[in-house]
Amino acid sequence: MTIKVIGAGYGRNGTLSLKQALETLGFTRCYHMMELDLEKDQDLAWSALSQGESVDFDRLFEGYQASVDWPSCNFWQQQLAWYPDALVILSERDPEQWYSSIMNTIYPSSVAAREFDHPEAQRRSKMVFEVIWDGLFDGRLEDKDHVIGLYQAHNQNVKDTVPSDKLLVFESSQGWAALCEFLAVPVPDEAYPRVNTTEDFQTMMKVRMAEPDRPDN
Repeated sequence: MTIKVIGAGYGRNGTLSLKQALETLGFTRCYHMMELDLEKDQDLAWSALSQGESVDFDRLFEGYQASVDWPSCNFWQQQLAWYPDALVILSERDPEQWYSSIMNTIYPSSVAAREFDHPEAQRRSKMVFEVIWDGLFDGRLEDKDHVIGLYQAHNQNVKDTVPSDKLLVFESSQGWAALCEFLAVPVPDEAYPRVNTTEDFQTMMKVRMAEPDRPDN
């Protein structure tokens, strides 16, 4: 099994919906932050990559045909070098909306996770800060202009680097048509997934905060 689709778009760009869409289209499974496996030391692999080290992507992505979301999107170029026949999807949205989304969902939940008295939660949080909040954004999440500037620079780099016939710039509002045309697969007879909205995420976090000792926090 090999990675056939590489998601280069940052988290909170409809990446969980895209994961479900790709799996519906037969690209099973699709790697996403929610599937981070600490028993397989995947957090250590992502931390190593963020420090410029190399990893065995075949081992890291064993059982997967696609990857989306953080932390894997940080390393889309390394993945493409490893899997040169893969296609690349850059999921994006309005930068102001994107920033508002991360500041109302995953960033505060990452900060809160640092306080959970559970080793798995703390280990996961350590990687998230190393690879994303400190590693990508210099720990300056409150500086909107800085964060949005880095977001836009990342997206532009993908557009400038990936050959046009291997790249789909995608927004969830486009639904199945653009995605299926790019991947050369039939359009499913079901609605495009719409999951993990800001409201969905905040509801989930209220439940998790009520049970702070859960290992998946």
